[in-house]
Amino acid sequence: MADIHRYQLVQDRRGLTWDALLYIPTVIALLSIGAKIWFSADQTWAYVLFFMASFFALVGANRILGGRLMLLPSSPRALQLDRQQMTLELNRGKVVLVKDLRYYPDYAGKSFGLAGLDGEGKRHQFVLYRGQFADLAEYRDLNARLAAFK
Repeated sequence: MADIHRYQLVQDRRGLTWDALLYIPTVIALLSIGAKIWFSADQTWAYVLFFMASFFALVGANRILGGRLMLLPSSPRALQLDRQQMTLELNRGKVVLVKDLRYYPDYAGKSFGLAGLDGEGKRHQFVLYRGQFADLAEYRDLNARLAAFK
């Protein structure tokens, strides 16, 4: 129990800017092209483009509000790593992952995923970004410790 490490997460404003620059123009372009096609003779592709625009809007909103700004109830605020378990403090409470802990790093090293089962057997999944950590050394330290769960 002496080997407990706690990591406090912060809002990722830089990542928020990049996500906004990615998702907002994409959604606007899909809606614009869909609206143009809607008033043509063949409206079939307009449905596809409107679906894609709504999908990208939902994904972007979840990524920005939940991941970057940490405003959603299921957004993690802090992470505590022990030898047997991982505790994530959320906006609405706490989740303790005790079984089947998995660590999913990305190839670029800018984010990683965590998954596991709590004491009741419910699966939880989280994505954490490099910008949510106070400094790069803290992010690398956590990644090195989580490599055992890969």
